[in-house]
Amino acid sequence: MGHEGGESDRDGEDGKIGKIGESPEGRNGLERPDGLSPESEENPDRQGFVRMALLFYGVMGCIALIWRMSASPESILAPGAADFTAASGMLGAAFAGLVVGLGSVGLSEWLTRGTKLGEQLADLLGESLAGITAGDAFLLALASGMAEEMFFRGALQPAVGIVWASLLFGACHFLPRRELAIWSLYAVVMGFAFGWLFEWTGNLLAPIVAHTVVNGINLPRLARRYEELSKD
Repeated sequence: MGHEGGESDRDGEDGKIGKIGESPEGRNGLERPDGLSPESEENPDRQGFVRMALLFYGVMGCIALIWRMSASPESILAPGAADFTAASGMLGAAFAGLVVGLGSVGLSEWLTRGTKLGEQLADLLGESLAGITAGDAFLLALASGMAEEMFFRGALQPAVGIVWASLLFGACHFLPRRELAIWSLYAVVMGFAFGWLFEWTGNLLAPIVAHTVVNGINLPRLARRYEELSKD
């Protein structure tokens, strides 16, 4: 009897060990000993990528601010305005940025659904963003919207003009791949749109809102689209 009970206990322990050693698909929700989920195992560098991107945008924003302060005593946010809050109305600038941002999102969605290059671009960008969380997408959208607009519109555009600032903005989004050609052209168009917003409102808040809206919607949308296609 005692021997049989011991065998039963060992069998129970072996069963527990076997469950822990099972593959991620067969664990029925059990956590990995190292605390990683299957999703995070597939993207071990995702958090590192987000941290490096945030650091990069932080440095870019600081460079833009120092550049603007050394070149002109005017505010980088509202050049030529004595009071930033009265530059052309923060609410109006934010609304204008929202409209342009949503229009840009609609354009990118049309390109994805209506053109082969747009579809290929969405697949490529979605693959690079797969596994990104909503929180990370929001942080990246906010950081890129603020830093890139501070640099290209707030610091560079007053120095070289809207044409060169927009072309350089597009050039910085250029990669030598056929699928990404439409991305570079799209970036040039959006550079002109953001630059025009800055000129029209006299307020950097407008292009910041537009840029943040574009990235805040498109980043998780592209990642979700890729993940859904991967399941099919």
